[in-house]
Amino acid sequence: MNNAGPGPRREHQPAYWYGDAPIPLTSRLLASVYGAVTSVRRKLYRAGWFRSRHPGVPVVVVGNITAGGAGKTPMTIALVERLRSEGWTPGVASRGYGRADIGSAVWVEADTPPEVGGDEPVLIARRTGVKLRADRDRAAAARALAEAGCDIVICDDGLQHYRLKRDIEIEVVDGRRRYGNGRLLPAGPLRELPERGAGCDFRVINIASNPAAAGAGGGDTGFGEWPMRLHADRAMPILGGRPRALESFSGHRVHAVAGIGNPERYFAMLRALGIAVVPHAFADHHRYRASDFEFGSPLPVLMTEKDAVKCAEFATDAFYSVPVRAELPEAFWISLLDRLQSIDGPPES
Repeated sequence: MNNAGPGPRREHQPAYWYGDAPIPLTSRLLASVYGAVTSVRRKLYRAGWFRSRHPGVPVVVVGNITAGGAGKTPMTIALVERLRSEGWTPGVASRGYGRADIGSAVWVEADTPPEVGGDEPVLIARRTGVKLRADRDRAAAARALAEAGCDIVICDDGLQHYRLKRDIEIEVVDGRRRYGNGRLLPAGPLRELPERGAGCDFRVINIASNPAAAGAGGGDTGFGEWPMRLHADRAMPILGGRPRALESFSGHRVHAVAGIGNPERYFAMLRALGIAVVPHAFADHHRYRASDFEFGSPLPVLMTEKDAVKCAEFATDAFYSVPVRAELPEAFWISLLDRLQSIDGPPES
């Protein structure tokens, strides 16, 4: 049972996306129209009728072909940190979902309000300090980043943004849900057909960080796939102060808050640590208000980083953010860096 408090709640995905429920005829018909439109659009870009633009520096696109979360933001943060350690000066281009004025282009910094920069861009900026440009036109954002001195651009959630010409594509896949029923929106969860994902340079599978969570939020990798584990070991007080070991909540009840694409993955991660979770699932990119947290019991509140950036104004000392870090095999990074070297060579030291 979801004991969420009052206010807007997460719109649950149709049962037939990831289950065996029958698909309504209307959804099947709309999926056919959607598939035809997206196919024509991509062909027009390939034929040059629609122009793709390149910023003049290598572009790495991180995305997925399903609606909802798969782990793109942790993957983007990991890319920024690894590329920076290898001597690159990365920048991030993002649409900035959740912004009040989606039509404007803004530079996002650690202190940018989430309603101005978007929750995920603000999170990335706070975690990495990277130059980040939020713009509905990701090609324009990439160009601005290159002009600002970035020698490589990472595009967060840009797999379908064909206006931006890219050098490397990384598909991120939810290891448990995969492609669901394999159908296009709205009959299924797919933005594009599975063969689109197969054409990406790298396929990263977001699997359980703890083997005990595999049944609820894990998955396995196959040939040509790279495993990504999201590791969490601490809880950060939103009002500031010393971090607390996440395992210290083991055996205790907490309110777990997640306004992300797949809240159950977050809840499963906490349960795998022995934490008694009272789950509260909100819509992805939900704009929180204090009344959303009137849960009726004074338990600690553990929320994702993406949610926490929007709650500082009304947080109490019971509110904690749970940061995660993406861990990938060293062989993945070697392969990615080799591919980048073949594109434009390594950065000068």
